[in-house]
Amino acid sequence: MAGRPARVLLYVQHLLGIGHLKRTATIARAARREGLDVRLVSGGHPVPGLDIGDADLVQLPPMRAADRFFKVLVDEDDNEIDDAFKARRRALLLECLTSFAPDVLVTELFPFGRRQLRYELLPLLDASIAAKRRPAIVCSVRDILVEPPRPERIAEMLDLAERYYDAILVHGDPDLIPFGETFPPVARIDARLRYTGYGVDAAPRRDPKGAGAGEVIVSAGGGAVSEALFGAAMGARERTRLAGVVWRLLAGHALPETDFQALCREAPPGVVVERARADFTTLLANCALSISQGGYNTVMEVMSAHARGVIVPYAGGLETDQTLRALLLRRSAGLQVVEETAIDIETIARAAEAALDGPPADAADLDTGGASQTARFLAQLGVDRAAFSI
Repeated sequence: MAGRPARVLLYVQHLLGIGHLKRTATIARAARREGLDVRLVSGGHPVPGLDIGDADLVQLPPMRAADRFFKVLVDEDDNEIDDAFKARRRALLLECLTSFAPDVLVTELFPFGRRQLRYELLPLLDASIAAKRRPAIVCSVRDILVEPPRPERIAEMLDLAERYYDAILVHGDPDLIPFGETFPPVARIDARLRYTGYGVDAAPRRDPKGAGAGEVIVSAGGGAVSEALFGAAMGARERTRLAGVVWRLLAGHALPETDFQALCREAPPGVVVERARADFTTLLANCALSISQGGYNTVMEVMSAHARGVIVPYAGGLETDQTLRALLLRRSAGLQVVEETAIDIETIARAAEAALDGPPADAADLDTGGASQTARFLAQLGVDRAAFSI
């Protein structure tokens, strides 16, 4: 690879929300700033306005989870995926590996999740191991996993990590929560583990006349499960001291168009309903208050922007990470937390008032340099796999 930048192939699959894709996009931008040649392979539905900088994007035939339990996967026409669909994706993924010839391969979450995608990921890993010039193989994983699966699944995760992976990059801060808190047998793979810090872009400077200035910004990530939060927020507006300012509801693109149009019709005067915007971090930096679900990216962006925040962590299906992260940050970052099961107009109004009476969110005690630290580590691995000694 002398004379050319190291090549990094990032694989990511989002199935319900868009948090996994957004975090990987943040890493892609940071890796490009580090001078790496980056190709991002996405297996989920396209997300309008996704910012990957000038990295190369490869879109596999998209699929998503049919519901919040992730058991059934469907294609863009809502048909359950079949063997032909799987074969088509697998062939495209392997062709991408061959044509790009990465120095570093990164799989987001796998082997600690996305088990139902083994049909394409195991061939990708096997082909990487067998390549004439084997790439360094890295797992990119958030700070908190869902509740531990059955013991045999944990054993499988450990076996895959030891068989294929040179490094496991945990995008978190062990001072807030060590990875072993939600993956107890971590000691067996501890030599591969590296904490990067939380990955978040620096917030824009606050502009008292800029977009979102003085507003209440209500958001729900990709929008697949957002109706209850949006309905409660619209009703809460008149019960807060911010009844006279604009409340801006940002609906993700996973919210069906019929539901989006219904929200627009239901919105009272003073409430603006829009699709998610590319300038979300600017809105946060300028707002009076943020009310949002508790996804990794959104929470870190609220904290980076020093916004006063109400967090309503999504807890549907098997998801537990948002609740745990929000409760940990409530103690250290000045956030108000409302449990999803408690969502109603009065609860959101009370939490908004409490947030306005308290200090802005503050990430000062957390390592938030995860994107740039990840990029530097990938650059080091791209030059020399032995840089991470196992």
